[in-house]
Amino acid sequence: MILSSQEIVARMGKDLSIAPFDPERLNANSYNLSLYHELLVYEEVVLDAASPNRFRRIEIPAEGLNLHPGVLYLGRTIEHTQTHNLVPMLHSRSSLGRLGLILNPGGSLGQAGYCGTWTLELHCIQPVRIYPGMQVCQISYQELSGQFEACEHDKYQNSTDIQPSLLHRELGYDDRDTQLELELNFDEAIEAAR
Repeated sequence: MILSSQEIVARMGKDLSIAPFDPERLNANSYNLSLYHELLVYEEVVLDAASPNRFRRIEIPAEGLNLHPGVLYLGRTIEHTQTHNLVPMLHSRSSLGRLGLILNPGGSLGQAGYCGTWTLELHCIQPVRIYPGMQVCQISYQELSGQFEACEHDKYQNSTDIQPSLLHRELGYDDRDTQLELELNFDEAIEAAR
């Protein structure tokens, strides 16, 4: 059973939390989450699931940023959420889909007990301009029946930053020393080489 907006409000501080919270962002059975002012972009020709991949950060200025087809952008929500005894689910807003912006095509089901900000996978069909703070997705909550172990030690638990894929940890790669963030701005380097 999916919680109604009234039930979401009634369970705030008990089974769930959303911070910051604005009642104007409530829908009939969900709450709109907004985009943080930064993105990550991988800097690899081929992404390797068995090892960490290099990435760089891109600031989304107030006047917006154009996204381009063929690029995977990772963003995150401004809001920090926490759940207990519920399953959180993220859904892209249809208004974005109508602009050709695809959000989280495969990662919308959260774990019961998840706590943190949400990393968002974005790609587009044609160039599209995005803005910091825009409402990009909705979170809804489903009741969970039966015994379960809360998500407490998941690799993405307690996230406060954009999280690149950590699948390589499941495949035996130890990356505790590095996140492989690139300090070099490839756009500037290419322009300087011209």
